[in-house]
Amino acid sequence: MRVFIVGGTGFVGVNLANRLRARGDEVTVMGHAAGRPPSLVPGVPVVVGDARLPGTWQTHVAGHDLVVNLAGASVFQRWTAAAKRVIRESRVQTTRNIVDALPAGGGVTLVSTSAVGYYGFHGDEELDESAPPGDDFLARLCVEWESEALRARDKGARVAITRFGIVLGPGGGVLGKMAPAFRAFLGGPLGSGDQWFSWVHIEDLFGALLHLTENPGSSGPYNLTTPAPVRNRELARELGRALHRPALLPVPAFAVRLVLGEFSNVVLKGQRVLPRRLLAEGFRFAYPRIESALAALAPTL
Repeated sequence: MRVFIVGGTGFVGVNLANRLRARGDEVTVMGHAAGRPPSLVPGVPVVVGDARLPGTWQTHVAGHDLVVNLAGASVFQRWTAAAKRVIRESRVQTTRNIVDALPAGGGVTLVSTSAVGYYGFHGDEELDESAPPGDDFLARLCVEWESEALRARDKGARVAITRFGIVLGPGGGVLGKMAPAFRAFLGGPLGSGDQWFSWVHIEDLFGALLHLTENPGSSGPYNLTTPAPVRNRELARELGRALHRPALLPVPAFAVRLVLGEFSNVVLKGQRVLPRRLLAEGFRFAYPRIESALAALAPTL
């Protein structure tokens, strides 16, 4: 296939591009900044552009069999009014511009990112792809984001929506923020520790994305999360065990709210999300359990 990846110069995009190239696909990636990521394999062109704005970059979209949309500013920050605007525009406006650039007449697959924040907060309730959306900022954003992607169906495209859980991988992310405190013997659960943590190992994220690109019958929403979500206290215990550190110092909820503001709800409430559609299609997770996932990642933290 000919593949175009928007947001393709970040960690997930570069690794996905390398894997698609290794299986024989012709891949082009797009990012904001000039320059070539050092880990990107030879033979993958880089297009520079701001996908939030219409522009000449859109001419590169036509002629590809598969378009992967990974673009989006990080939500792991304090949600000021300005931050919310950037978070929204980097998702909704970008996706709108991508769909506008798709050719009419079908034959194209769009794999577009979303998040498990779509569901809002439901305590201990198990949530699969059939669950309705929530009504907080992140849930409303995901609904709008996904709606823009689904417009591609009007052009005859196959559309798969990937609702990411918290991605566990090397080189930063949530573990990169947590590990220093644990190594300093200051690690522990956040708030009550009862909240669910729906996660996915980075290798399973790549595997799921490749699965969706390879299966022409895969369309609609998919939860990209492990089949075994854990409570926050279990995450803290297992991370401490993987790093050979105790996990005895809980961070009070009020302190998390003071630092993170509205975003604190994401880490203090969480969701219990299951990947039922992936499992029904026969996808097998390499790291279904938090113990094995953290043991594999510990040397990189």
